[in-house]
Amino acid sequence: MKKQSVLNTTQVCKVRIQAIKDAMEILSGKWKFHILGTLLQGDKLRFMDLLREVEGIAPKMLSKELQDMEVNQLISRNVCNTKPITVEYEITEYGKTLKPIIDEIANWGIAYRTSMFKK
Repeated sequence: MKKQSVLNTTQVCKVRIQAIKDAMEILSGKWKFHILGTLLQGDKLRFMDLLREVEGIAPKMLSKELQDMEVNQLISRNVCNTKPITVEYEITEYGKTLKPIIDEIANWGIAYRTSMFKK
């Protein structure tokens, strides 16, 4: 006989768990936080600027991640009327709400690295 869940049965808990799942789905992957953090620091950046700043990312992956974040309204894409055509990306107002979370993750990472490698 399987035990029934006790902790995750309240409506508040179910809503919270679903919200966490949604957030993790939108922000999952190796590159999204790095791209968002770079855009938070750099304001408007062109594709090639992002490619240079996000060390190790392939152009195809950067393109895919930018598209995902645009669909989720975390960044905006602006095609400039120049020759050759340039595309600029910037974080949206909604995307900027992630700044405290990104800052806290960075602080946690710094503290973790310090505690693990402190000898």
